[in-house]
Amino acid sequence: MDIMKSINEEQLRTDLPQLNIGDTAKVYYKVIEGSRERIQMFEGTIIKKRGAGISETFTVRRISYGVGVERVFPVHSPKIDKIEIVRTGKVRRAKLYYLKDRVGKATKVKEKMQ
Repeated sequence: MDIMKSINEEQLRTDLPQLNIGDTAKVYYKVIEGSRERIQMFEGTIIKKRGAGISETFTVRRISYGVGVERVFPVHSPKIDKIEIVRTGKVRRAKLYYLKDRVGKATKVKEKMQ
């Protein structure tokens, strides 16, 4: 069991910022198309975090052409190039599923003042 633990600890990333629920984040991830590789950006609100250690994931939601799009990212994935926090959100919930039912300006999360 110690071998598995040591392998997992080697894979953990320490270069990423602190991710909190309600934050607006830009996630830059590597996309492979045929033989080419490029970096694509996905910007949205973090609505959920789950797991711990190597299996930790977070879900980012945005509205694209009037349709809600959610994407789940593994935190420690080598495919993630970098994550930028655009705004910090002020929320009182651990999961922001209620944003799925809202449309337009109602989907905005209040910004936390430092």
